[in-house]
Amino acid sequence: MQKLTGKQKNLLESLREYIEQRKENPTSYRFHQTLMKLGETDSLKSVMQVIESLEKKDLVKRDQDKKLYIVENDNYANFKNIFSVPLYGLASCGEALAYAEDNVDGFLQISKALFRGSDPARLFAVKALGDSMDKDGISDGDYVIFEKYEAGSQDYLEGKIIVAVINGMATIKRYKKVSEDIIGLFPKSTNNFHQPIFIHKSDQFMIAGIFKKVLPVKYVSL
Repeated sequence: MQKLTGKQKNLLESLREYIEQRKENPTSYRFHQTLMKLGETDSLKSVMQVIESLEKKDLVKRDQDKKLYIVENDNYANFKNIFSVPLYGLASCGEALAYAEDNVDGFLQISKALFRGSDPARLFAVKALGDSMDKDGISDGDYVIFEKYEAGSQDYLEGKIIVAVINGMATIKRYKKVSEDIIGLFPKSTNNFHQPIFIHKSDQFMIAGIFKKVLPVKYVSL
């Protein structure tokens, strides 16, 4: 396992975050321009030098169009940039199912680069079940990361994806305040079978978390 310098580690994690967030692989020039805007670098030459050093370590490669790709192998593991997220059973994307609030089923190991600006201690994961949120990119079996919700004003929740606990049951839906007394939890699905859930403010209802990111099951080795 190869050791990396601080610059190499930072650039590799920034490249990983760029690819994850934008769903594209940048050229060295485009990547440099993004780093410039973020104030993370000042010279294209310095970026190129680090990229070339990562290529020699077989951690980064460029295709025929000069686009950058991260090479996933065992040559590098920065465990200081990995944290554990508790996994709380299943949360339905259809009918609400039992929510194991006090029963951690395991832990996901996740790079801090995927959640810059977030407090790792406030994050948790649930495994999605069903297809009622597939239009939002949440499919059956996906891991969905949420940030713990602190009780308070719910105005800023409007339109956000949440995991809600109703009478001890959990479901993933979009939050919408229908009236002063009614809250609607709306699906966003290609399956017309799924319908909204309407809750009165007097019902046993808790917002467990606010959506941060989905980790598709297709990336998980089975």
